[in-house]
Amino acid sequence: MTEHPQALPCAGLIRRLIALVYDAFLMFAIVLAYAGLVLAGRVLISGAEAATQPFSGLAAAPYLFGMWLGPALFYCICWRRSGQTLGMKTWRLKLVTTDGKTPSWLQCLRRCVYAHVSLIVAGLGYLWCLFGDKNCWHDLWSDTRIVVLPKPEK
Repeated sequence: MTEHPQALPCAGLIRRLIALVYDAFLMFAIVLAYAGLVLAGRVLISGAEAATQPFSGLAAAPYLFGMWLGPALFYCICWRRSGQTLGMKTWRLKLVTTDGKTPSWLQCLRRCVYAHVSLIVAGLGYLWCLFGDKNCWHDLWSDTRIVVLPKPEK
């Protein structure tokens, strides 16, 4: 790449959302695998009859946390390794810090948590990138940005 990441333009909302749709297929597979492991564990520990009963009360909390943790780890590992997920690679997007470096584990984790906040408030955190410098709330709060990489030369 000939350009420094700080000089690259920030990604717009549509491009971000399309990459997110690509990644959603991977997230579905990760969540499905996790649910399968939990179900297998319940069958081994409590028997098939107990495994057909839904989680209730506080017993659901660790299960739901695991369903969030799997995709969050996927994103954090991809962002720390190359700054890109599969969907981001396809659309030539890359996550960098505000000074153009690879984000830290803490920044990646913050970004995963804050992305949910951006979505929970009626998506306002995502719509924020339609104005000004094209950064979403979770970009601003985690000191990261998603840049559009130049097209590769043929």
